[in-house]
Amino acid sequence: MDVTIFTKQGCPYCAAAKKHYGDIGVAYKEIDVNVEPGAKEKALELSGGKRIVPVIVEDGRVTLGFGGG
Repeated sequence: MDVTIFTKQGCPYCAAAKKHYGDIGVAYKEIDVNVEPGAKEKALELSGGKRIVPVIVEDGRVTLGFGGG
């Protein structure tokens, strides 16, 4: 399973998503939209222009936000 999570500092939903994937033993790549160059633009592209985090890309499927695991 290939998982990338676009996050930002202090986001409780981002923390919940990271905990979920950690709890189920799935490695993920975290990209902080406020730190990584170009990450904010990529997250906006993936989300259809919605300013929301986390943006989770799991095996090519995009999920916006996180509501629990």
